[in-house]
Amino acid sequence: MLRRRFPEWFVLLLPAIIVIAAVVLIPLIFSLYSSFTPYKLTRPSTLWTWVGTYNYEKILTDAKFWAAFGRTVLFLTIVLNLELVLGLGIALLMNKVTWGQRTLRTILMFPMMFSPILVGFQFKFIFNDNIGLVNNALQSMGFNVALPWLVDGKLAMFSIIFAEVWMSTSVFAILILAGLFAMPRDPLEAAKVDGCTPWQSFRHITLPFLMPFIFIAMTIRSLDVARAYDIVQIMTGGGPARRTELLWTLMSRTGYVDARMGLANAMGYVSILLSIVFTIYFFHKLSAARAQIGMGG
Repeated sequence: MLRRRFPEWFVLLLPAIIVIAAVVLIPLIFSLYSSFTPYKLTRPSTLWTWVGTYNYEKILTDAKFWAAFGRTVLFLTIVLNLELVLGLGIALLMNKVTWGQRTLRTILMFPMMFSPILVGFQFKFIFNDNIGLVNNALQSMGFNVALPWLVDGKLAMFSIIFAEVWMSTSVFAILILAGLFAMPRDPLEAAKVDGCTPWQSFRHITLPFLMPFIFIAMTIRSLDVARAYDIVQIMTGGGPARRTELLWTLMSRTGYVDARMGLANAMGYVSILLSIVFTIYFFHKLSAARAQIGMGG
């Protein structure tokens, strides 16, 4: 009997297929199945009880979930806009540098090289009520007050936003700088000859050309920020009184603290659907921006 031979490409890809199936596909299928069950970590037998869409229906009426969703959208909006403004400003300044630009670009990338967990611990120390660098600096300037940065709800959200922006603004800066390098100089020179002011040249020539790069950065960062967990968990744990609890910290609390893994997985899939909506929106904006400058739809 002739032994069947598999194509060489399949044999070469087989190890990768097995690893992906073991690490990604099987857990994904398991989590999807468990989202239709009342699975609790403390009661493994509940994994085999089918409840249909009960978990998803419960999420739709869960005030805590939608409160966390609202905070996540607010967090996402503030962080993306701050990173865009700061990244654009840094890129425009670096584009004017004629000496040492490579060194500056390398330094600029340092924050994004740090682990989010490390950044969380770093800023947890910086914003510590008693021994934090911020309060010590304020007291050394004559402000005899210790601000509760990680205890007060509004200050805690500000602290998390500050840490997130510090870590990832360089993503916007690097991508926008790449757009500035790719930008043709002829339109700018023509605008200068026609008497356009620097603001008019930026508003009508530079910015439209940079918009595809900006939307690429927004797409990447929106997915990252929507999944924000490490920094929030390290700095505040979702507190005080859930005032900094985002979607992924809520899922963690539901799955591992409350042991309701089926409900937590359902929350995860709802969050994925919401992330897909954001991604589609940014890709539509990207296509429109590309079409505007003649790069194709």
